[in-house]
Amino acid sequence: MTTCTSRAAWVHLLRRLHFFIGLFVGPFIFVAALTGTLYVATPQLENWVYRNALQGAVSGERHALAEQIAVARQVIDGDLRLHAVRPGLIAGETTRVMFADPALAGSEHRAIFIDPVTLTVMGDMTVYGTSGILPLRQWIDYAHRSLLLGDVGRLYSELAASWMWVAALGGITLWFFTRPKRRINNRLQNTRRIHVTLGWVLLAGMLLFSATGLTWSQWAGGNVDKMRAAFGWLTPQVNTQLHGEMAMTNPHAEHHGEMGTMPGMTPLIAGETFDSVLAAAQKAGIDASLVEIRPPRSHDRAWTVTEIDRRWPTQVDAVAVDGSTLKILDSTHFADFPLMAKLTRWGVDFHMGILFGLPNQLLLIAFGLALCAAIVMGYRLWWIKRPAQAAANPLQTLYQSWLALSLAGRLTTLAIATLLGLALPVMGVSLVLFVVIDWLRWRGQQALSATQPVQ
Repeated sequence: MTTCTSRAAWVHLLRRLHFFIGLFVGPFIFVAALTGTLYVATPQLENWVYRNALQGAVSGERHALAEQIAVARQVIDGDLRLHAVRPGLIAGETTRVMFADPALAGSEHRAIFIDPVTLTVMGDMTVYGTSGILPLRQWIDYAHRSLLLGDVGRLYSELAASWMWVAALGGITLWFFTRPKRRINNRLQNTRRIHVTLGWVLLAGMLLFSATGLTWSQWAGGNVDKMRAAFGWLTPQVNTQLHGEMAMTNPHAEHHGEMGTMPGMTPLIAGETFDSVLAAAQKAGIDASLVEIRPPRSHDRAWTVTEIDRRWPTQVDAVAVDGSTLKILDSTHFADFPLMAKLTRWGVDFHMGILFGLPNQLLLIAFGLALCAAIVMGYRLWWIKRPAQAAANPLQTLYQSWLALSLAGRLTTLAIATLLGLALPVMGVSLVLFVVIDWLRWRGQQALSATQPVQ
């Protein structure tokens, strides 16, 4: 095996790993950045496309939620469970009455949009997630998350999130050890300079988006949740458990949101509970203009009213309300969240382009386009540097580059790779594939060189 200095061995290993991340993971990061940019760039377009459903009468007296829910109930076919209501509390906004439809995918709900002033049905469509995005951005979100391939497709976004931070930190480290002593103006160095400059500018964002992206991932996400729970970083949730006589005094509580499913219970009586619960929550300090009211799923659970205005991180308070006594049983306030829970909330909302509205959107649009440009520059740099005929040098492989490290270096990198592979399974499996593919490529090239006549 070719010998080299310790520094050269580390540079060889880092360069080869950076190359493989760019070659195999780069396209997935590019797609994630492009679809993510489309997602954060389109809320205004979505509001315009679905303006007829989102906008109601600007002036006039709003009808009670009970009446609005009753109208929505008349629209749906079948006996769907009422999942939640998002009342239109701002003049000109419609109320969103959401039903759990078994025909829809997880986190999707059928929403009936009601004008609270005229009681006119303004829309009937599928909404998705806590943010309540509509079909246009829902399609973009699915493309960003899973390439429209379902759970299998989610491996792509997890692969991108798992490796992007490694590519960012590895690229900066590689630049530090291999940067030229003086400025050289040629095609290679100019391309490299652009690639490195973009890397520095985007470094913090790539680290943040890797971290927040992993919280949503299919495999690593569970490990992230376990770590957050172990350190007490989970977001506080209201306790909806009813206790003792309180649970028994309201035997029909589980049906407050299931209007028409209980003999003798009229939609008006069940719907009135929404108005009462909302009023109780507002008296308890729920003062956001965007809230969601959820009825209990069983007789021993309370109602919840949650602020959902993620543009302002302090507007995410929640209360649990006993539907029979209208007593506030529990509450959570963003001001009382642990620091890491606040940072998680801010990070996720920033990732989605919600935090502080338009400035967040513009910043993420610039970030996404710049990241796509950095990846293109990386491919261009590789194309310029590629040899006319690659030499069958074993030191160019990941495995041989790793063997060139000192014993302490090999043990350290092996321990780090093992720990990361366990915490981020998609990273671990893909790293093994990198090593196998690289070794097979080298062996195949070596065999081809051996069959060629010596000149």
